[in-house]
Amino acid sequence: MERGELKPMDAEQLREYGHRMVDFIADYYKTIEDFPVLSQVQPGYLRKLLPSSAPVDPESLDQVLKGQGGGVIQGTASEAVLVVLLAARDKFLHRVGKNALNKLVVYASDQTHSALQKACQIGGIYPENCRMLKADASTNYALSPDALTEAISHDISNGLIPFFLCATVGTTSSTAIDPLLLLGRIAKENGLWFHVDAAYAGSACICPEYRPYINGVEEADSFNMNAHKWFLTNFDCSALWVKDRNALVQSLSTNPEFLKNKASQTNMVVDYKDWQIPLGRRFRSLKLWMVLRLYGSQNLQDYIRSHINLAKHFEGLVAQDPRFEVVTPRLFALVCFRLVPFQSDLDLANKLNHELLDAVNSTGKIFISHTALSGKYILRFAVGAPMTEERHVNEAWKLIQGQASLLLDSLST
Repeated sequence: MERGELKPMDAEQLREYGHRMVDFIADYYKTIEDFPVLSQVQPGYLRKLLPSSAPVDPESLDQVLKGQGGGVIQGTASEAVLVVLLAARDKFLHRVGKNALNKLVVYASDQTHSALQKACQIGGIYPENCRMLKADASTNYALSPDALTEAISHDISNGLIPFFLCATVGTTSSTAIDPLLLLGRIAKENGLWFHVDAAYAGSACICPEYRPYINGVEEADSFNMNAHKWFLTNFDCSALWVKDRNALVQSLSTNPEFLKNKASQTNMVVDYKDWQIPLGRRFRSLKLWMVLRLYGSQNLQDYIRSHINLAKHFEGLVAQDPRFEVVTPRLFALVCFRLVPFQSDLDLANKLNHELLDAVNSTGKIFISHTALSGKYILRFAVGAPMTEERHVNEAWKLIQGQASLLLDSLST
């Protein structure tokens, strides 16, 4: 892929590369008996071979096939938040006593992904101790530091133990951005584990102009982003960083006899089985390594920017039609909008937008999703497919307008 192009690869390139990879694998199987059964390299040998950063310009497939790769990656953001919540839980219980589980309190906004709720259920956190603090339009649906401080103070006065805060960079509903710097300071002052979920918008932060959205991340105890969401990497590939790996290891470590080996017992290797739920793991880093090298950081930045610009274009189209409104400020490549009927009737508006969603999706030409913000049924237009162009956005908008006209005409008859 040449610098400046935004398409991942065309059909013929895919066919060529696919054939070459199949040949590579087939040749390996053909000569498999020539290789030793047990690896002959020393633990840590890859570290010396890895560059300090991804290449700016793309490399050829020949160069990539000669390279080496490595890394540690979770399957999903749901797994990431679960393992760090378990680590935080056990860290606190070790300090205050295991019988204090019923006093541990988790904090997040009500816009946080439901994966946190599931993690709390698995981790045994009492449902009444999960504080999903209300976020509204006054903060563009970001978590309010004042609301967090008030909730923590209230819980402490009632003898509870605040222990975990989850902030989000790019919420699912509207891509809201929680103020990491302020929230991180509050977490630090009160001794909470501070987790940052940047599953969606973390990819955008490879662009310098979007990097400020994670200012304050230095206060985080853990940080997660999904390369499989917006980074041209196939599912599943969810990167998790932790400030103190010992907390993960102490919570998740197992050491049965059949897994004991010299390298692990002498601390020559990092046993990533103790950083995750399953024992085994796929070679997820290979596909991310291929993406970084085949595209280069400049092309990946341009790819992100192109999607954001297309969403900005769609936002402008919505703003030009007085029958519609953009509900929340567009920050990345998601536009939250709705059809507004002439009557000031929320129930009618919600019903109308629900019907519009069904009508648009039933055409089979595009797919849009929905959410609810402050009681309003909201339509969500996301740009994220690798092959999307401006003409696709224009066609999608014309389709939405056409279906909206049909619905509004039916109201007046």
